[in-house]
Amino acid sequence: MNNEKIKKITDDNYDESKEDSIWSMARDFYSKKFLSTAILVWVWAIIFFAGAAYCGIKFFETDETKYYIMYAALFVCFVHGIGLMKIFAWQMIHRNSIKREIKKLKM
Repeated sequence: MNNEKIKKITDDNYDESKEDSIWSMARDFYSKKFLSTAILVWVWAIIFFAGAAYCGIKFFETDETKYYIMYAALFVCFVHGIGLMKIFAWQMIHRNSIKREIKKLKM
């Protein structure tokens, strides 16, 4: 295949309406195909948020130094857990667009 044929194929098949926007990626993530993944991400994010809120409240209610350190460390761990869930969800969202680009390259 020469460059002219490749250019013609890619120009004919390219549709700007299918360009990945943040809304289309979110729509793909909350589709029926990724429903279990979306539920998993939200459940763990809510658990981590509840744990962080609990530790934040208990941090200000305690009087002993060892509990200050424990609740502060747990709070940081729960906040990092929320961040990890966001990163996991973002990677799952981008998975579809990467698959589409690989299929385009194979053509």
